[in-house]
Amino acid sequence: MIIRVLGCSGAIAAGSRTTSFLLDHSILIDAGTGVGDLTLDELARIDHILISHSHLDHVLAIGLLADSVMRARVARKRPPIVVHALPQTLDALRQHIFNGVIWPDFTRLPTPEAPALRFEPLEVGEVLTLDGHRIEVLSAAHTVPAVGFAVDAGGDRGWWVYTGDTGPNPALWRRLASMKVAHLIIETAFSDDESQLANVSRHLCPSTLRQELQHLAGSVDVYVTHMKPGEVCAVMNGVSTFDTPHRIHALQAGQQIELGLSVADVLRQFKEPVVSRPNNL
Repeated sequence: MIIRVLGCSGAIAAGSRTTSFLLDHSILIDAGTGVGDLTLDELARIDHILISHSHLDHVLAIGLLADSVMRARVARKRPPIVVHALPQTLDALRQHIFNGVIWPDFTRLPTPEAPALRFEPLEVGEVLTLDGHRIEVLSAAHTVPAVGFAVDAGGDRGWWVYTGDTGPNPALWRRLASMKVAHLIIETAFSDDESQLANVSRHLCPSTLRQELQHLAGSVDVYVTHMKPGEVCAVMNGVSTFDTPHRIHALQAGQQIELGLSVADVLRQFKEPVVSRPNNL
């Protein structure tokens, strides 16, 4: 199982793309600006989009993707791309994006009988089986209804966990306590200098990230995501002070994470130095 990081920034700038992950070839997890780096053929292979919440940096590529691949999928008689999200998130997409004003309603185009997109509600705790992948919907604590996702790598290889946008979230750690977490993708949008803004907007900063990671057992590869452009150094400098058994990295667009590899193999996939290493590495 390969997770390709298409985007992992909290906003845009040169070299910064907003959140999106490609699971193998057919499943998107969030649909930020990073989706635009895929080729047309890669876009046309996507059958499922899992959306964590309704904020623009996580959903804006859905409509553009549908428009790009609609003709090719119709010609190949492919079914609609299924968008999986909370009912409240799907309602927000219908009302505020696919409303004929901001963007055409691709849940009815090119025809209502054979649209480019189909919306499918999900709920926290639900386990989906998509293209052979087992994916659990996790809770998140954000300013709008939100979720995270955990992907089962199979066997004893553990879970790839993505928190979505979230502030402190005790329910998440209660669920992860019974899972073998191999990789944790956790947001830290702001530096400690903006801790008040992080609190109001239900995001993490290094001080709250430290508190959250105290609930994570074992020694896990932790990847910090959703940092704002210009804030990466400040956030990672704050993270570098942690006394933790976990190995903490800054997530990077273009990085690939493959479950089933050794830790050393995973670390060789990107150049960002490890912030904290246990003695046995």
